[in-house]
Amino acid sequence: MTNTDFDLVVIGGGPGGYVAAIRAAQLGMKVALVEANHLGGICLNWGCIPTKALLRSSEIHHLLNHVSDFGFKIKDFSFDIKKIVERSRAVSKQLSGGIGHLLKKNKVTVFDGFGKLLGKGKIEVTKDKKKVADLSAKHIIIATGARARVIPGLEPDGKQIWTYREAMVPEEMPKSILVVGSGAIGIEFASFYRNMGAEVTVVEMMDRVMPVEDAEISNFVQKQFEKQGMCIITGAKTSKIDKKAKEVVVSVEKDGKTEKISVEKVIMAVGIVANTENTGVENVKGVKLDRGHIVTDGYMKTGEPGVYAIGDVAGAPWLAHKASHEGIICVEKIAGVKDVHPMDKSNIPGCTYCMPQVASVGLTEEKAKEAGYKIKVGSFPFMGNGKAIALGEPEGMVKTIFDEKTGELLGAHMVGAEVTEMIQGYVIGKTAELTEAEFMHTVFPHPTLSEMMHESVLDAYGKVIHF
Repeated sequence: MTNTDFDLVVIGGGPGGYVAAIRAAQLGMKVALVEANHLGGICLNWGCIPTKALLRSSEIHHLLNHVSDFGFKIKDFSFDIKKIVERSRAVSKQLSGGIGHLLKKNKVTVFDGFGKLLGKGKIEVTKDKKKVADLSAKHIIIATGARARVIPGLEPDGKQIWTYREAMVPEEMPKSILVVGSGAIGIEFASFYRNMGAEVTVVEMMDRVMPVEDAEISNFVQKQFEKQGMCIITGAKTSKIDKKAKEVVVSVEKDGKTEKISVEKVIMAVGIVANTENTGVENVKGVKLDRGHIVTDGYMKTGEPGVYAIGDVAGAPWLAHKASHEGIICVEKIAGVKDVHPMDKSNIPGCTYCMPQVASVGLTEEKAKEAGYKIKVGSFPFMGNGKAIALGEPEGMVKTIFDEKTGELLGAHMVGAEVTEMIQGYVIGKTAELTEAEFMHTVFPHPTLSEMMHESVLDAYGKVIHF
């Protein structure tokens, strides 16, 4: 049993928690990090990173099926799903070990166990129902993340009805899958399994897939998914799942009618729930919850002095890069660093690594109009870009939305090859509050996919040349 005093204790070792702990240590604080399962959190171990490794394998499989388009001939090829999964897990293991090294290098004390607030400045750490340590700290950051949402009556069983965890480590490649939910998680798995050869059906309650994206982008990507052979059912809900010996029969309701679909596996991807249970937030009066998430201000402070929350547990958008940035803002504000700016969520990019990729930042066209802006909208298609055609990736588009009065970039939306890498150009411009003039006067290299970003801006102001 250890009794230890710290300047800061971080509960949760995900992309928000470990970044916050390391930055605090760099600023001279005595820091402890409490993590119950695995350093790197869901993102590194069961989310962002391993799914990208899987998607890379599916991209290669897709290319191998189209090598003749590039002048190659391959008679026979196959894949080993066990080795694909092994590679994905190895990537996660490598990075998780690296985080442990970084924490040690920065002299962050790591406690293996569950952290629970007992009151002001007090944390109890337990493991397997046994107390590991009693900690005290002037500052406490809650970074406990979130978990998959479970719908009553549609509970995952880990065998036929999967969450993201089971979907990441299939022992065999299923011939057919139904994905419930078309957010980033659902669509990435739908894309992976379709490109690996499975028959894929996606059921979405809203009237279009990827409903948080701009409607034009959403409609474009849906057509691409359907072109690839996916079955997309929007404006529908999954009402019942009957498990048979070798199949799952899913009842899907749409427009008052019920359709029964038989598949081998079902992936539930209907959102997440913040991990606030058993964290002891009820023991600290100033900590308030809103729809299960901890309420904070722009510097991640809760209503209780000395208690903060970052990442998924603190609400949308549920993104690793948002969590990491919140962690840095939070600890720098605690340390008294000058010129610390509060989080501006409108400047946080979102990326989905399906095929084709989708990336965006800021307001959609619909939201910009609802907010009362008079807007200028520009777009440019991949088929008008030399590099995209040379790559054999002519399907996609770049869309930009500007405030007609000020020239402010309100939103940027992309679909196509490598857009998850390109979006950062617009994020920098938006964060720096550049207008259309600065984007127009920027010289983009040729031939690149990024030229489409320039052309889209020019199109918004009637100056596009190349299409």
